[in-house]
Amino acid sequence: MSTLPPCPKCQSEYTYEDGTQLICPECSHEWSASGDDTSGSDDKVIKDSVGNVLTDGDTITVIKDLKVKGSSLVVKVGTKVKNIRLCDGDHDIDCKIDGIGAMKLKSEFVRKV
Repeated sequence: MSTLPPCPKCQSEYTYEDGTQLICPECSHEWSASGDDTSGSDDKVIKDSVGNVLTDGDTITVIKDLKVKGSSLVVKVGTKVKNIRLCDGDHDIDCKIDGIGAMKLKSEFVRKV
């Protein structure tokens, strides 16, 4: 019998050890073997320029003129963007701006409406 704890996500008993991590082969969940990571949150919290937490579907406003790379277009201050999607990477907001099209924005240049 294994003395390893079951997976905290799916309660599978088939967990295995990989260095300092425990891994569940059924749901691919990884957690610390020391038990310090009890929060279970793998999600990164994305905040706007004033500290409001952003979520998918929010409406935001641009707080600085932003040049569009590769064209002469500029996203002006006060441009309202609806229905954003959060993504990983340096530019963490994926959106569609009227008159420009699909773009990725940095959260430090927007404010939640």
